[in-house]
Amino acid sequence: MQLTQRTFLAAALASTASAALAAPAGQAFVPTELKANNTQAEATGFAPGQVLSGSTKNFFAQERTKRDTRFYILKGGTRETTRLRDAWTQGTILRYTSGFTQGTVGFGAEAAAYNEIALQQGRGRIAGGGNRTLTDSDGDAVGQWSKRGLGNLKARVANTTLTAGRQNMDTPMIASVGNRALPSSFEGLSLHSAEFNNLSLDAGTFDRVSPRTEQSLTRFVAEYGNRGVSTDHASTAGFTYQPLESLETSIYATQAKDFWNQYYIGLAHDLGDPAVLALNTALNYYKTRDQGSAKLGAIDNDTYSLAFTLSHGAHSVMAAWQQVNGNEYFDYLHETNGIFLANSLLSDFNGPNEKSLQFGYSLNMAEYGAPGLKFNLYTARGWGIDGTHYKGTGYDMAGVNGESHYEYGVGTAYTVQSGALKNSSIRATYTAHRASEYQVDGSLNELRVVTTVPFNIL
Repeated sequence: MQLTQRTFLAAALASTASAALAAPAGQAFVPTELKANNTQAEATGFAPGQVLSGSTKNFFAQERTKRDTRFYILKGGTRETTRLRDAWTQGTILRYTSGFTQGTVGFGAEAAAYNEIALQQGRGRIAGGGNRTLTDSDGDAVGQWSKRGLGNLKARVANTTLTAGRQNMDTPMIASVGNRALPSSFEGLSLHSAEFNNLSLDAGTFDRVSPRTEQSLTRFVAEYGNRGVSTDHASTAGFTYQPLESLETSIYATQAKDFWNQYYIGLAHDLGDPAVLALNTALNYYKTRDQGSAKLGAIDNDTYSLAFTLSHGAHSVMAAWQQVNGNEYFDYLHETNGIFLANSLLSDFNGPNEKSLQFGYSLNMAEYGAPGLKFNLYTARGWGIDGTHYKGTGYDMAGVNGESHYEYGVGTAYTVQSGALKNSSIRATYTAHRASEYQVDGSLNELRVVTTVPFNIL
């Protein structure tokens, strides 16, 4: 890690700590104690506690490329270029969750059926599908498909639950992705323990992922590395600890076998009253080193983001700095959301040695008599991308020298507050990204409209 980064991180930690110490009495130190309640002791039984629910999501996205960026269509065994790619799909989840049996050790189960319908099926319009529309080997959309999205058994003692099978996970390194019509999920074993009032533990090991837009299970691969190599297992463990009412900390470690060992530290601190003036400070830091047979080559990467959000009533403004120190991309596992960095937007701003800066503004219309309605806008710029010192073979660095890019976006979202459609939501975003010649994300504009309707049957 460079000296400038060490100094920057030390200053951020010192600033957070001093702010915490200066916090008012209502945000004092929280002693760690065993929880008074025992969740398992409150179990009502397998059938009495069961729930049958679900959701349906309409996902529409239209991308138009700019500059030299192109999509491709298969026609007669050859590839033709196009500037337009549409995705319009309807994803429906039907989810069953049992209660836990009574006794010292309780047992439960969870299952979910996923179904997706391609509302836009024109080969020329979907342009290969990307990771948005499932296509066959000829590039034609699969009109309708289903799969088992979740299927697991659970065992619980007090406030600790062991889950075996296909499941969701939400940690800074292995997390389900929900930004398409259907989410990803993972096959394996996990443990969640919340025995203390301000400390929770998570651990998991997985050997397969169920992708957002695929029917079968696949091995884990890297998001930015060589997709021709995969890892046999991905394992993670860590904890979240809240020493103050105003301060939350997280520490995690993950191993992707023969890819990397990755370590994470997260800090989030709140100061002040949003009704008057409040400041949220968020620090996210990842250290990544190659592991085992190093299928992706040598990796030596330190990446962090530091974000400040100032809030007053309905208004929030945010500034975030992000920096990659390493001659390869900051990477994470494909079909996971294992990138808790402030500037992970349409682009991840994670190029080798990249620096990036983001400014954002959000408006919550609840303060003006329209609860559930929100607006946001942002702009971000990344520069100094340099892969010329990379010596490995796991990442394509051809031409990556002095690259830069920028993006901006606007969005609005509304969540229904009452009635038969309560908690249903609609979100519309428009994003533009412009890249130099060898920046990996290319240049495009995207309009996205997503409507989600939850429902309960039992």
